[in-house]
Parts: sequence; structure tokens; C-alpha cells
Amino acid sequence: MQSQSHTRYPSTSISGMGSLEEERLVQMVRDFIESESSAAPTFTASSNCLSINQVKYLTLQEILGIVTEAEAEVLETLLKHMRSKSDAEKTTSKKLWLMKRLKMDGFNASLCQTSWVTSLGCPAGDYEYIDITLEDENGGTMRLIVDLDFRSQFELARPTPFYKELTDTLPLFFVGSEDKLHKIISLLCSAAKQSLKERGLHLPPWRTSTYMQSKWLSRTCKVASATNIGYSNRENREAKNGYSSMWSPPMVKPKRRGWGGGSGGSGLSSQPL
Repeated sequence: MQSQSHTRYPSTSISGMGSLEEERLVQMVRDFIESESSAAPTFTASSNCLSINQVKYLTLQEILGIVTEAEAEVLETLLKHMRSKSDAEKTTSKKLWLMKRLKMDGFNASLCQTSWVTSLGCPAGDYEYIDITLEDENGGTMRLIVDLDFRSQFELARPTPFYKELTDTLPLFFVGSEDKLHKIISLLCSAAKQSLKERGLHLPPWRTSTYMQSKWLSRTCKVASATNIGYSNRENREAKNGYSSMWSPPMVKPKRRGWGGGSGGSGLSSQPL
């Protein structure tokens, strides 16, 4: 399968770093991005704390900076509709409203409601987001997750300055693949644990990687389309990329959209409406 065209947006350098040190850290970031491990990067006990923070920050910048043309197009459409949303329309479900608008624009969009039961170290919960299925260049399918309140999902009470800097880097609106989302969750949950530890606090179960992944990647997910608000369970979804992403595309063949080359805009946004 051919890979989707990507645009790499420049990462923000960290002040006070020499060129050789920055090159070393960037290489560590690349090693993390290219790693097939589903876990967050580990560091030796001798690692300098500041260097760990630098690596995490640069890693997040690298993840957010790689944007496919499909992500950019979906985000552009999302922003167009959100900016034109009238006060009267704000009384309806924002996610349902946007899902319908995306379908009107030709996207195969659905409203997904995930839920999960209590398991060891992970309390029960539920979540809702928009799912878009697209046809790739070879006739296969690819999936994009759209979240309208992404940044707040990772916020903590009494965060350390560094963790606050990380969450401020996250977009308000997320448009991206399961793989990108998984990497962000792994990195932020690791940083959240360290932030709370420095404050003398324990990581609450609703900020663990397992709980956060369940929001978007739960095995139990009900799907609603604009024409079918009756929900049906999705079962037997295949795991991929080394973690449990139990999603399977709907039976309706998605509309193919052309991304021959070039890319406009970012697949992630923190732009104010």
C-alpha cells in the first residue's frame, strides 16, 4: 500500500541548546517515532531530567508536525463549518451537527460512541468523537479520528510548568490517524505521571494510557450516521500497529477523494473560532 503524502511542519527548537546537542536529541526523537513499540520511550537513570523533557517536547512537536493531505483537507472543512455555526445551531449536539455537515461535503463521517467496562486499574467510561473513513490510492480504506475538544482531555490539576507546556502544544481540534493518536497518548500519559510524581501525587486511573486509549480505541463502539441514528455494535475489529485498535470500516464504500500532491494547511489546529 502506498503511503499517504505528508507535509512536515517545522518543530520548535528549545532555547539554550547547542547544535550538536539538538542534533542528538532530534535523532532520539526520530528513533522514538520510527519505533514499533507501543510504549512511551524509556530513559536510563543517568539521563538528565532536562534532556528527558527536551526529548519529550521535541517528540510531540515531531508527531504533530507530520500532516497528511487528507488530514489537512478534513481540518480545513471542519474549521469552515465551525466558524459558520450560528448561535441557534449551538443548541444541538456539536459533534452530530458537524458530522452531518461533513457528510454533506462528501466525507464518509460517523458519530462514534465508545464505552468500556471496569478492568484492572481502569474504571468504566464512555466517550464520543467523529470517525471519517476514506479510500486510499489503492482502493483500500483509511480512518481519521476527529475530536473537537482534544486538548482538555489531557489537562491536569496543578501541572508542572513542563507538562503545562506540553498540553498547550496540543491542538484544540484533533484530526489524525490511530497511529498518531496512540503516540500522543503514550507520550502525554508518561509525562502526566511524571508531573504528578513531582507534585507528590499519584496518577489517577482516568489519566492512565489504558483509560485514555479506550476513549478512541475501545473494542465496544456504537456508530451513528446522519441517515441512521440507530446504533449497532462493531465487533471483531482487527488489532494493528502493535496495539488494540479494534476498528473496522463500515460496509458503505467510502467516497474517494483526490490527493495527488501538495498539501494545504495542517491536520491539527488550535485556531480560535
